Amino acid sequence: MALKMRFLYYSGKGKAMKALADAVKKEFDLFQNNNSTDIIPPAYSCEKERLVVLAISGKGEPDDTLRRFCSQLDKTKAQNVAVLVDGDEKMATKIIEVLKTTGTNVIDDVKYIKIGGLSFLGGSITEDQIKDVLDWIHKAVDAIV
Repeated sequence: MALKMRFLYYSGKGKAMKALADAVKKEFDLFQNNNSTDIIPPAYSCEKERLVVLAISGKGEPDDTLRRFCSQLDKTKAQNVAVLVDGDEKMATKIIEVLKTTGTNVIDDVKYIKIGGLSFLGGSITEDQIKDVLDWIHKAVDAIV
């Protein structure tokens, strides 16, 4: 049985994040669920997901949309959450604080990446970065299975 997993992203670098989301979808064979990759807030809410990967671009304080979404991501929606940040440690810390108040399990290993390019052009991500993120997600999956 396949792992019930979602990859959700919140970024001004949508082109790069979409490429990353597509790579995750392919790597983990998530094609049976059309909602397995989406932006935050997603078109369909999370429900009993075994793992939700949150990919976030930003620095400092999360904005209200992102904070509200994370504050609703409790154990009935996501048993485990992995955080991927294109930004600074302060953003990751704030998001994790919000997630921990919901009671969901936040995976300790936060992944930091640096998506290049200009955000208004959608940013750019390298094949090496994608491979690195996929390896990180595999570790997270192995830790919860």
